[in-house]
Amino acid sequence: MKIIIINGPNLNLLGTREPEKYGYTTFEEWLKKLMSVYPEIIFEYYQSNVEGMIINKLHEAGFSYDGIILNAGGYTHTSVAIADAIAAIKTPVVEVHITNIQAREEFRHKSLVARYCSGTITGFGLDSYRLAVEAIIGIHRKNSR
Repeated sequence: MKIIIINGPNLNLLGTREPEKYGYTTFEEWLKKLMSVYPEIIFEYYQSNVEGMIINKLHEAGFSYDGIILNAGGYTHTSVAIADAIAAIKTPVVEVHITNIQAREEFRHKSLVARYCSGTITGFGLDSYRLAVEAIIGIHRKNSR
């Protein structure tokens, strides 16, 4: 199984950015742990602060991976273009957020990408990514029947 994790703007600063919200672990440190839990899965990781680059990566991965885990960051609430990119691809996408976006500022309560995703996992810290892997495994099993 092949899964790509796509992180959007400011997630390159995990470990130093607002650690009271996001923790002290970098994403690269977390990814190593995730890979050790799922050695049978091939993981690719991509991060960009640029909306168009995220769209390009969705297009590239959207027909050749078993699953996409997407944390679009602030673009979750503003990007019709990323939502359209998800709608245009066949690979299942699981939307992830480290914090509980429903417990944050009101403008974060609306996700433009959620309607095109297989599901959304929010508020479990970096463990949200592990939960998304489990969701993709479940989707893959269901579709393999």
